[in-house]
Amino acid sequence: MTRRAWRVRWHTALLAVAWCATASAQAEGFNFCDRQAQITAAQQDKLFRFAGIIKAELMRVDSAAALIARSGLNLQRFGIRYSHAGVALRDSDNGPWSVRQLYYACDERKPRIYDQGISGFLLGTDNPSLGYVSVVLLPREQADVLARAALDKRQALQVLSARYSANAYAFSERYQNCNQWLAELLAQAWGRLDLQDGLAHDARGNALSWLSEQGYEPSVIDVGSRWLMWAGLFIPFVHNDDHPPSDLAQRRYRISMPASIEAFVHRTVPQAARLAFCHTEDQVVVHHGWDEPADGCVPQLGDTVIRLD
Repeated sequence: MTRRAWRVRWHTALLAVAWCATASAQAEGFNFCDRQAQITAAQQDKLFRFAGIIKAELMRVDSAAALIARSGLNLQRFGIRYSHAGVALRDSDNGPWSVRQLYYACDERKPRIYDQGISGFLLGTDNPSLGYVSVVLLPREQADVLARAALDKRQALQVLSARYSANAYAFSERYQNCNQWLAELLAQAWGRLDLQDGLAHDARGNALSWLSEQGYEPSVIDVGSRWLMWAGLFIPFVHNDDHPPSDLAQRRYRISMPASIEAFVHRTVPQAARLAFCHTEDQVVVHHGWDEPADGCVPQLGDTVIRLD
């Protein structure tokens, strides 16, 4: 494959990774409204068992909320493992530890807030034979405040934009992607912005200001080609008009991704802990700590291995 072809493929994957799972399609990519993930009954059974292991770990947690992110497209080549994040809620009306998240409703052509069990959340993967999930466990105080904000539909919707963009700039109100909604929900909750007089009318603007003041750093995606930046304008749900001219000149996007949200939480909430899960067709590996499980879900010293066969 030529160098240019690899760069085109890189850009295609880059833009796809920012797109969120949809309730109707359970898929990601340029045609995610039409595309169905191909999965066998055996693979589905193992994904459900994988979800059961994750949920069992959450059931042992003495808090009301946790951050959860999963892999989607295979983007290891580009250093991106997790593409989509939400908040898992112990007291969700949809069932214990269901995930509240932003998804793009293709039929309605608008973003919505959607509750999904962990099993359904995992079905958004592009590779049912190998997948990764990251769970950030929060101290009780931060978890309780986040859970109250997430379960309060008024607050959750206050920071939901009506305009969706896969590559939304992390500090602009013009658009929003799925991970950006989660970042702004954290700001709404932990900044107690809903309780401050006069702030509710501009919830998103105040959430973005709070994130900036707290030193939130979005993920930096280097596109590397002016032609590819221009080509992205012809892809639905991708925009450049919200990005700073200096970023566009450097051919980069700064967007919210699971990794940037986790890094922010790790820095600002030192008591938070992290569990990482991965699965192959034969086993599940549970990894404790802020470092990543090995590529290929190969168990390392200290990991817990659960057989699936």
